[in-house]
Amino acid sequence: MKYVISWFERPQGSPMEYENAQKRILEVFEQWKAPANFKIEFFVIRVGEWGGHMLVECDDPVTVHKHCSMFPVFEFEARPVIEVEEAVRGELEVIAWRDGLSIK
Repeated sequence: MKYVISWFERPQGSPMEYENAQKRILEVFEQWKAPANFKIEFFVIRVGEWGGHMLVECDDPVTVHKHCSMFPVFEFEARPVIEVEEAVRGELEVIAWRDGLSIK
């Protein structure tokens, strides 16, 4: 299953608390290694803010949940996604099925 994981900065306290949180994020991230079943297809940061997006393929939702729990300073969203071609093919199949129903 593919997931788009997005993260957004939570409001911080004082400027010093904010700086300390950013330092801790970098300390943790420098040591993080993606699990073997967590294939990253893209990993980007939004320009001008602390947050970003990641497209991953992972067969275990618990692994995705663990990743989203790693940084409490961020709010995470993990949304399952499918390829456009797969979605369109599925929609066309269900439309054909629906259009073939008899009216009673």
